[in-house]
Amino acid sequence: MPSFDIVSKTDLAEFDNAIANMQREMSQRYDFKGADCRIERSELEVMLNADDDLKLRQMHELLKGHLARRKVDANVLEFLEPERAAGQALRQKAAIRQGIDRDLGKTLVKEIKGTKLKVQVAVQGDELRVTAKKRDDLQAAIRHLKEMEIERPLQFVNFRD
Repeated sequence: MPSFDIVSKTDLAEFDNAIANMQREMSQRYDFKGADCRIERSELEVMLNADDDLKLRQMHELLKGHLARRKVDANVLEFLEPERAAGQALRQKAAIRQGIDRDLGKTLVKEIKGTKLKVQVAVQGDELRVTAKKRDDLQAAIRHLKEMEIERPLQFVNFRD
């Protein structure tokens, strides 16, 4: 029986490459000269340190641009509220979202079932498995999910006939 999996994974090596390129650009840019701005990743968390709000917003744009160049969707980041550090300096954490959480999984299952396609959807931890008798039904399900506006990037892997 044909099937495929729906996952939401981020290539952390490409993410690290984007951060390294961003740090290199920040060290060469005139508006960041003499500024104490840095970015670092630990596990599934990114910490942005900036001198002021303007530099923090510039760092957001730089990060999104470098992630796009490395073909990593910037929607994997969930920025938390910036907090004050010494003086006007700001510190902001951003979580890297991996996997499909329960709420998104329920939404995706409801959407797929709402299409009236003859497919079955099973939740397997942080991914979904979609099975059907016909390959065309699976392709229609993928097409429908790609048309949806979801805040998280989805990958369709493990397609089997």
